[in-house]
Amino acid sequence: MSIDQRLAEIGLELPQPAAPVASYVPAVEQGGLLHISGQISFAEDGGLIKGRLGEDMDVDAGIAAARRCGVMLLAQMKAALGSLDRVERVVKLGVFVNSAPAFVDQPKVANGASELMQEVFGESGRHARSAVGVTVLPLGVAVEVDAIVAVKA
Repeated sequence: MSIDQRLAEIGLELPQPAAPVASYVPAVEQGGLLHISGQISFAEDGGLIKGRLGEDMDVDAGIAAARRCGVMLLAQMKAALGSLDRVERVVKLGVFVNSAPAFVDQPKVANGASELMQEVFGESGRHARSAVGVTVLPLGVAVEVDAIVAVKA
């Protein structure tokens, strides 16, 4: 089964990949790896998912925001590679969570993106990860996720 078939099976339609908001490129393929710039939390309607976990957002909302970052990572992968079937393995995700000082559930929030990668790619979607709390993210979003992906030639 192709990855596009898998996406259809789980009812996931990829959006247009987001354009960079500053001076960088969305993805760089080098040495068999695709490095994807941080993708921020966009809702299905294209609006930004803004907020601070532990202040005006709960864990479930954070998980949903991280999943939406994962959806945008998939869109960037497809744009850069031409096909998600070129993904050999998701190597690492870096997850940044806009967090109130007492919020300590960044790993739970990060699971939104991690579980999506496993849902789409199966065992090849299991990856190393960091989940970091930060005081602010670009445009006031709740979550940002970057990725390193091994690619097939």
